[in-house]
Amino acid sequence: MKKLLLIFLAFATLSVSGQTVLVDKVTDPVEWVNPLMGTDSKHSLSNGNTYPAVALPWGMNFWMPQTGKMGDGWGYMYSADKIRGFKQTHQPSPWMNDYGQFAIMPVTGKLKFSEEDRASWFSHKSEVAKPYYYSVYLADHDVTTEMAPTERAASFRFTFPETESAYVVIDAFDKGSYIKIIPNENKIIGYTTRNSGGVPENFKNYFVIVFDKSFASTATWSGDKLQATVLELQDNHVGAAVGFKTRKGEQVHARIASSFISLEQAVLNLKEIGDDDFETVKEKGKQAWNKELSRIAVEGGTPEQMRTFYSCLYRTLLFPRKFYETDAAGKVMHYSPYNGKVLPGFMYTDTGFWDTFRALFPFLNLMYPSVNAEIQEGLANTYKEGGWLPEWASPGYRNVMVGNNSASVVADAYLKGVRGQDIKALYEGVLKGANNEGPLTAVGRAGASYYNKLGYVPYDVKINENAARTLEYAYDDFAIYQLAKALKRPKKEINLYAKRALYYRNLYDPATGLMRGKNQDGTFQSPFNPFKWGDAFTEGNSWHYSWSVFHDVQGLIDLMGGNANFTAKLDSVFTLPPVYDESYYGAVIHEIREMQIANMGQYAHGNQPIQHMLYLYNYAGAPWKAQYWVRETMDRMYTPAPDGYCGDEDNGQTSAWYVFSALGFYPVTPATDQYVLGAPLFKKATLQLENGKQLVISAPENSADNKYINSMRLNGKSYDKNWLSHSELLKGGAIDFQMTNSPNKERGTKEGAYPYSLSREK
Repeated sequence: MKKLLLIFLAFATLSVSGQTVLVDKVTDPVEWVNPLMGTDSKHSLSNGNTYPAVALPWGMNFWMPQTGKMGDGWGYMYSADKIRGFKQTHQPSPWMNDYGQFAIMPVTGKLKFSEEDRASWFSHKSEVAKPYYYSVYLADHDVTTEMAPTERAASFRFTFPETESAYVVIDAFDKGSYIKIIPNENKIIGYTTRNSGGVPENFKNYFVIVFDKSFASTATWSGDKLQATVLELQDNHVGAAVGFKTRKGEQVHARIASSFISLEQAVLNLKEIGDDDFETVKEKGKQAWNKELSRIAVEGGTPEQMRTFYSCLYRTLLFPRKFYETDAAGKVMHYSPYNGKVLPGFMYTDTGFWDTFRALFPFLNLMYPSVNAEIQEGLANTYKEGGWLPEWASPGYRNVMVGNNSASVVADAYLKGVRGQDIKALYEGVLKGANNEGPLTAVGRAGASYYNKLGYVPYDVKINENAARTLEYAYDDFAIYQLAKALKRPKKEINLYAKRALYYRNLYDPATGLMRGKNQDGTFQSPFNPFKWGDAFTEGNSWHYSWSVFHDVQGLIDLMGGNANFTAKLDSVFTLPPVYDESYYGAVIHEIREMQIANMGQYAHGNQPIQHMLYLYNYAGAPWKAQYWVRETMDRMYTPAPDGYCGDEDNGQTSAWYVFSALGFYPVTPATDQYVLGAPLFKKATLQLENGKQLVISAPENSADNKYINSMRLNGKSYDKNWLSHSELLKGGAIDFQMTNSPNKERGTKEGAYPYSLSREK
């Protein structure tokens, strides 16, 4: 990968007639992915907070090199210089931490099994990271470790020096684990129970490891005590070590699989590898990634833009992950993280809807609807097994973030044609979540009774982030309104959610022109500082959340006094200084710091609440400003480097923003049929839709200077709208943009060109 990286960077510096050389066509898109993008992060500043996920698309298990201590959410940090092991991980975010994890590590010389003692220095110069393959040289042990994944298993290859003391250490981690060595089968079995919450009491991740070389020695360990004569242990923290005598350059292979169901199922999952050798597993993984990444072929970008695009596309195809397995009869089964039973049907997990309802799920509905059909079936199973739809699942219910955005995820899928799910159960779950407080603050709706009675969640009733909740509930009610219409629900029910979708109006303060917390008696919260993070808002301030009226931008424009005032208010986000009040948190949280250093005023692209804001110019007759700021954000906030994001990547959401924006449009309002226009990044993009249709987006004059849309044609006909229809895109065809270096201030400026708003419904 390092050689490829140098070649790509070299291409990027070449020029012909003063122009940067552009990439015409990509035939092997997975080789343009940098899994290290976003890994140069830390607690105080996120450049992605990602790790190099060695996995297949939506795979049940990921693998990663582990630089952090056991239990540390920052499992891999680009700034680290030692590797402690190679960990099977299910971590969706360092803030959520991991579950079902265990590690494997080769060592030489004296047997060292604790994570501190076995750790080895490494260099990025001898590291190769690809979605389907990872390799690194462990300097302290003179061992090269390679791994290649399947969905529920992985193949390892260790290249040892000549030694009589080569070992592979297995660490089942603490909080309750089990290990057993079976020497006559070259096998190790065990389980780990380590988790970060959201699991039933009987939660276990069972694993099986099979080597291709007989063991010269065996040992187990518990805590810091090595037991050379014991083959089986169960304790708080156990592990094993198996020894080999190796020739110089000898390769020892290990096949590993795991299951949340049973040890027997883990053995079944090992059949994903079967008799395949390491190179075959690696090649199959490469093919699996190229199959999915090739669904979108972009052309005419710089090498850096191509690498950024495919690196972001890789991230959009990781979460939510599969949490189901296939039994001996070929039936799909899952261990339920909601009731602890093994049940039939699909299950997906590890996504927070507060982040991913915005673009990740709309992206699946456009490009991978069959995957989302499985996800939707899994959501129906979640409701049946746990009694509630999740808002943040990892692997079960987690008590984090605000909103009731499962309503959007369910509605957008159904309205865009995803079928096969139990929509009756899902709609029942949506209504239950919309009208009740759940077993956790982040399940159902905190403050539901206040919201339903007053039209907002009050500031002074000890419900934190109340204004953010109100704004998100209003949008979620809109999603329910849309779904209720599609399901032909009673008129009274439809009208109720249409009415509640307008509750955002209750928090608009005409004196400041911003959204503001409101007390139970109807007075606005005071004193009011629009730069105060948190408090009435979630990981942002009023300048960020005041735009969270996804479904009725026209209504927000009317509140703000018309198009000119609205546009000026949008402009202010970029011209205001990046000042902040962190007093609610008592410290500067990383999201604040990321806004401060971005040099884009109050625009905080590193967090989700404001990511749609750039597109709102399209609703007020100034689409060229959206075109400018979308390109600026892509150019300034994303690179394919280890510091390539401008905040948490968040389970594909921040990546999906880039993928959509690079194509030229964005789903501002999930649960409608529309995407709002920005401007394409590439000269050409070809989308292979799941229904067999092909959509070709062309912008031959596109360049760093030519970032504005002068004119546009849809299937050969002149097109003057500021939005595209999902149903129309599914038919395939051609979208042709004529790009120019100066804004066209006539196109898209009339009311008839504006995207959907609830207030415009006739």
